Amino acid sequence: MDILILEPSLYTVKAVLILDNDGEKLFAKYCDDKYPTVKEQKAFKKNIFNKTHRTDSETVLLEGLTVVYSSNIDLYFYIIGSSHENELMFMAVLNYLFDSLSKMLRKTVEKRALMDNMEGLFLADDEIVDGGVILEIDPQHVVHREALWGDDVPLTEPIMSRVLQSQKEQIKWSLLQ
Repeated sequence: MDILILEPSLYTVKAVLILDNDGEKLFAKYCDDKYPTVKEQKAFKKNIFNKTHRTDSETVLLEGLTVVYSSNIDLYFYIIGSSHENELMFMAVLNYLFDSLSKMLRKTVEKRALMDNMEGLFLADDEIVDGGVILEIDPQHVVHREALWGDDVPLTEPIMSRVLQSQKEQIKWSLLQ
């Protein structure tokens, strides 16, 4: 009998998905090449939605992957990783993502609010997972990260306007000195 020995790795998250009530993709971030084509990603998305949208459990094993998910009003949130990883870790990541979005969207985590504020979702996701590596699981971190951009620019304003605002402040500061 062969024993599979797995090397420790920081690359634990395979994908982050957010789907609506109809199973349509609102957000997808694949961190490896298990599903390299759009066709394979759509088939996986359909399969995962069909397995999860009518159940009350929070975890499912699918295609050799651990899928941790949660639903809220009209959204389904998924964190997907290897079957040998700890699902409690994935649940912490899922809760962090939801809590961060809840704070950014002022507790209105629903499809319309999320679609109107996608840059906030991108910011939260980038703070949580980068290339499959879990970076942060503290919901206050996104709020503090937003504070670095400045209080006078709302979190959900497009990133380029924040960068320009920051550059203007730096120029003004250098002229004052």
